[in-house]
Formats: sequence, C-alpha cells, structure tokens
Amino acid sequence: MTTSPTELASVRYLNDDVRAAVDFYTTHLGFSVAFDASPAFADVRRGPLRLLLSGPTSSGARATPDDAATAGRNRIHLIVDDLDAEIDRLRAAGLTFRSEPVSGPGGRQILLADPAGNLIELFQPASSSA
Repeated sequence: MTTSPTELASVRYLNDDVRAAVDFYTTHLGFSVAFDASPAFADVRRGPLRLLLSGPTSSGARATPDDAATAGRNRIHLIVDDLDAEIDRLRAAGLTFRSEPVSGPGGRQILLADPAGNLIELFQPASSSA
C-alpha cells in the first residue's frame, strides 16, 4: 500500500549537502528514500513524515529569504522506545548530540543535529520510560 503525499506531514529542511543528509537520515534514523535528485533535492520518509531535503540549487532553497536560510530552533520530533539505547547506538556511529538528555513530565528527550545543523529531537514518552 502506497501513502499519497497528501496523507503525510511534510517538513522541508535546507541542507548544503543533500547526499550527506540522505545518508544521515537513512543510515541512522530509519528513513527511506522516496525520491532522490541529489545534489538539488531528496524526499525521505519515515512513517507519516515526509522530509524534503533541499540543497542550495533547489527551488525550495531559492525561495527562502537570506535572513531565514540557516538551520533554526525548530526541529522534527521522533518518538523512540528506548532513548538510552538510541543514544548509545548513535554515539557508536560517531554522531554528536547537541544536548544532554532532559526529563520532564511528558518523557525524556535529547537533541541531535543533521549534517547541516537542523535539529532532530529523539523523544521517549513517559508512559514507556523506565
């Protein structure tokens, strides 16, 4: 069964190296490639999330004002079953986190950055926390 793009939540991340971004998301975070037009653009998906990776020559990047063209404080939010296991797995792969784990009433989280500096929040809900 194929999911149509209208059934997905789409987020566009600007990247200076689309190939590095595709490798990062597919190797480390379980995304699959739906369309790859590297170095300009790629569409990677994980469940109902469609992540549009736009390089400097893509129409999405060209339409972005200069003062909004860098990675920001917004982030995608990926739910994980075991945050500590994910941290260990990703550190073993050589990835660097942008924060330490933080706990709150809703669960635990940590921030990771993609090769362009876009943030990814790995989140373990409190209901499945140890």
